[in-house]
Amino acid sequence: MKLGTKGRYAVMAMVDLASRVQDGPVSLADVATRQDISLSYLEQLFAKLRKADLVKSIRGPGGGYVLSIPAERIMISSIVLAVDEPLDVTRCGQKEQGCMSGGERCVTHDLWTALTLEIYNFLDRVSLADVITRNLQHLLRANTAQTAMKTAAFASNKETAA
Repeated sequence: MKLGTKGRYAVMAMVDLASRVQDGPVSLADVATRQDISLSYLEQLFAKLRKADLVKSIRGPGGGYVLSIPAERIMISSIVLAVDEPLDVTRCGQKEQGCMSGGERCVTHDLWTALTLEIYNFLDRVSLADVITRNLQHLLRANTAQTAMKTAAFASNKETAA
């Protein structure tokens, strides 16, 4: 699975916006320039972010966008889902029927569904504030420790089998 441009650009733009919250409303033109994203594309994304009540627009001179709620309460999963970016690694995607020619699900469907849920749960534990402050160490440490234990167990099992 690859996170598409909608989700990636929306997160980048929201991080840019949130990191400038002390400056007041931020213009999308400035975000577009700093993040190297098309202004018209950003306008489409921010219409969806506004509809999801993650941002609000301020009109008039000096206007732009501000966060609707504090960055600590905006989860990355909310941003990605707000711009209609699917979080699904199954081959059949969001369809009712499975990916096989007869409409049934493939033998690995439940595996990929579980991975989809893990990705969503990870993004649902990371706030916009975590990204701004680069406070992801709590997630990295936990994942690194788990991976190290699993790698050691796998190596041990491999040696035993040999």
